[in-house]
Amino acid sequence: MTAAEQSGPVAPGASINEEVFYEGGPARGDLITNLLFGLTLIGIPFAVAALVRALWLRFRITSRRVEVSGGWLGRDRTQVVYSQIREVRSAPRGLGFWGDMVLVLNDGMKLEMRAVPRYRETEAFIQQRMAASPSAKAANKPGFGGSAAA
Repeated sequence: MTAAEQSGPVAPGASINEEVFYEGGPARGDLITNLLFGLTLIGIPFAVAALVRALWLRFRITSRRVEVSGGWLGRDRTQVVYSQIREVRSAPRGLGFWGDMVLVLNDGMKLEMRAVPRYRETEAFIQQRMAASPSAKAANKPGFGGSAAA
């Protein structure tokens, strides 16, 4: 019996060599803060948005990819491998306990991730994986017309 057969079934879309860094929903503090703000007339739309995020938004950040499930009833799913990410931008929220992140892809598209818990650690993890991806290694090599001596 091989090692793959002994380990049992693998979830659809998952890899045997894939380690999960974070899997879960948005920060709870985001929901609590917005629900308190929702007690005012102006804060009601923010409270509704935070409630929808808490119910249907899910992040899965692994050693191979970033996956965001959201939309109405959590039916929209976006997966991005680290070689497709050009830049990571983030902004702190909730006194820095959580934050918003935007992944800028090579083709110019942007993937927004709102209320990410431990966003500084997550940003560092994503940037570390971006640096280790094959496309980052290829970008550091001198290409056509480049010189090896610097």
